[in-house]
Amino acid sequence: MLQETTFLAPTSWYVILSATLFIMGMAGVLIRRNAILIFMSVELMLNSANLAFVAFARSFMDITGQVFVFFVITVAAAEVAVGLALIVAIFRTKQSIDIDELNTMEG
Repeated sequence: MLQETTFLAPTSWYVILSATLFIMGMAGVLIRRNAILIFMSVELMLNSANLAFVAFARSFMDITGQVFVFFVITVAAAEVAVGLALIVAIFRTKQSIDIDELNTMEG
């Protein structure tokens, strides 16, 4: 009979992956000029923080981090709904979602 072995990666691997994803998201926010790409980069940063929360929750055998991730995901879903509605409204009036062209908030 074969015995199944499971490989559990150390928490440091998850933290390194989370930091890498966060840096990629931060670079996307700082470099990109398209509002949708900036929005996606912010979501990437939120998900990297969620990965770190889950990794530490698993490390400490505590469910608190996973519960916190649940609340972060619900807030992120509300943010997506409001953010995309704002982007669509701005696109309808300006015919562009380039951040450099949106420096004035005139109607």
